[in-house]
Amino acid sequence: MTSSNRNPNRGGRGLLWLIGLLLLAFALYSASWFWAAARVRSETSEAIAALEARGISAECADMNISGYPLGLTVTCERLAYRDDRRAVAAVAGNLQATASLFGPLAPVLYLDGPLRAEAPGIAPLRIDWERLQATTALWWPMPSRVTVTAQGLSGQADPQGADQVRLFTVESAEAEFSPLGRALGYRGQFSRLAIEADAIGGRVLPPLDGAGEAILTDGITLLRGGSNSLRGHAAEIAKLELVSGEAGISLSGPIAVDEEGLVDASLEISLRDPKAVGAILSAAIPERKRQIEQAFSALAMLGSTPMTLKIVKGRAALGFIPLGRIPPFP
Repeated sequence: MTSSNRNPNRGGRGLLWLIGLLLLAFALYSASWFWAAARVRSETSEAIAALEARGISAECADMNISGYPLGLTVTCERLAYRDDRRAVAAVAGNLQATASLFGPLAPVLYLDGPLRAEAPGIAPLRIDWERLQATTALWWPMPSRVTVTAQGLSGQADPQGADQVRLFTVESAEAEFSPLGRALGYRGQFSRLAIEADAIGGRVLPPLDGAGEAILTDGITLLRGGSNSLRGHAAEIAKLELVSGEAGISLSGPIAVDEEGLVDASLEISLRDPKAVGAILSAAIPERKRQIEQAFSALAMLGSTPMTLKIVKGRAALGFIPLGRIPPFP
């Protein structure tokens, strides 16, 4: 009887201990959440101040941190960046970045368009989309992976005081970036890229699908340095493929840009249905239709034998076919 009378008290104390531990865990989690929210706010302010000290203007307008207790969400009504020294500027819409309680090291970012951008040597651009999402795998000292997906992309030249020119539309696109030591790895694909005729001097190209995989040597250093030039950098293309209907072209190999901006490369190229590829190029470059048809008829006789695209100091040739000169990179 004595033993049975003590059991309810033991059970009651056990329940109280459990409730106490849960309350303690909740208090610790709450403190961690508010610490993280304060840290995000302070580091954002410090990053903006560091940019301003370098003469760069950056803005995360009306930043708000919410999501407690199931996650942490950072929103900005507008993003803006301007570097007058490099003549680079960009403005985009609402930003929302969310890290959930169940995946704190895999935040997801959503960005609203349009993105308006200015850079030397190009007309002001306006790029819009139906949906743009970025996912990251956080690690130290930098993310181990960043993946960007977009649907309904479109771009147009957006000069002030002049007519807008539509440039392209893309049904969907995906790009994945990952650090590989000092190099930067890239893997991506897109579908239904339509380049507007007005953007390429009235020439006509059919919709294109594409995929690629490459490594930019010293790419991490390039990003950290804030340079907007590829001069002095090199890449290894594992695969770059463009397809339209039965026609297709793929290439792989090394490519480099020297300090003067001139390209050197040795790229292995394979054609799928050379006559179909030739027909596309003939429509796009009608002034050289006869030469293109003759060249690709000869290439069709080679079947699937790969060819080499050689570029030496910007001068390109595909096998025995001279292709002209590639202008220097800025």
